[in-house]
Amino acid sequence: MLPEPLKIPAFRAYWLARLASTIAQMAMVIVIGWQVYDIARQTMSVGDSAFQLGLIGLFQFLPLFALTPVSGWAADRFDRRHITQAVLGLELLCALILFAATWSGRINLPILFGVAALLGVARAFAGPAFSALAPNLVPRDLLPRAIALSSIAWQAGAIFGPALGGILYDITPHLSYGVSSALFAFSALSMFLIGPVPRPPVEGGNPLRRMAEGLRYIRRNQLVLGAITLDLFAVLLGGVTAMLPIYARDILEVGAQGLGPLRAAPAVGATLTAVYFSFRPIRTNVGVKMLAAVVVFGAATAVFGVSRSMLLSLAMLALLGAADMFSVYIRQSLIQLHTPDSMRGRVGAASTLAISASNELGEARGGFTAALVGPTTATVAGGVAAILVTLLWSRWFPTLRKARTFDLPEPPPEKAPVVAGGA
Repeated sequence: MLPEPLKIPAFRAYWLARLASTIAQMAMVIVIGWQVYDIARQTMSVGDSAFQLGLIGLFQFLPLFALTPVSGWAADRFDRRHITQAVLGLELLCALILFAATWSGRINLPILFGVAALLGVARAFAGPAFSALAPNLVPRDLLPRAIALSSIAWQAGAIFGPALGGILYDITPHLSYGVSSALFAFSALSMFLIGPVPRPPVEGGNPLRRMAEGLRYIRRNQLVLGAITLDLFAVLLGGVTAMLPIYARDILEVGAQGLGPLRAAPAVGATLTAVYFSFRPIRTNVGVKMLAAVVVFGAATAVFGVSRSMLLSLAMLALLGAADMFSVYIRQSLIQLHTPDSMRGRVGAASTLAISASNELGEARGGFTAALVGPTTATVAGGVAAILVTLLWSRWFPTLRKARTFDLPEPPPEKAPVVAGGA
């Protein structure tokens, strides 16, 4: 039997689009990382090659950082379906560029870094538009389950994407980009199947003022601020994604074929957790459980850092993925349920910036730190730092620790919703 949100045709099309686009993104990301590291290692030391991996995250983050105020305002001002369709078109273009460059043998670091920057632009607009659209597609009481299912789509893509990218790259390097192109095209078509949806009325006034209102709302709401910044600093310090090519090639010595399973292992743990939550949502002591999950995330990261066993490394990556999904499920549910629809785009943009800062800047932090002190020390220190951040946040943001349930506060009164025009 399908979970309730998937029985709604619009949400089902949204879910399929997110699944297919995530598979495509992850297949591309794993190959981009491998190509950067492989090209760099031909002429550089391990430390300098790790620095190049860090640059991938930096090139993705900078455009997202610059565009976040605009993308959040756009998600509240324009039809969110149209934004997602345009974003998927840009990601399709990125895949086609990498396909052509790899197929012709002209792939190089400037092309890879340039496409990484374009993907940062796409992510800047995709995050707030996708996250703000989902609540418009399901009844309010189904929102926590819809968030879990949306996370399943992302995490399932994160499982199959790296494995698919690695397998296709092993067959022929350009094939992974060709398949990603097809998946992005399918995702865009799926989004065109979603008909008009209710959305908040268009707000007039100065766009810069509208953008600033979103930041002021986050600053005033301690629960939303604490949830967003906890993810930012915990994953920024404890993320291991940038380290995986180094561990696969030089520490665990499992090569490109082993990189796919290492990259997919966190998503395996996360997906199993999300599937469980889609049928058995958390109901009590949500704040304490979220903080405990981040502590487990940091501990698993530290153990992975010292592991020299492929099996133990996979187990720790799966555990940190499960813990991260546990935290993400609670955090995103709290943010969505405590944010009025007219603010969801701008709050979603800030959340996307925090997530990207934790992921892309986390990759840059990992690569740069590994170049200075070595990958093992960098990874272990990051895990310990994530635990310390969690302890500090439990003290500085008591509303997180005291959150007991997913109460469903009624949103503040708004004007009659505007129905978006046809696609």
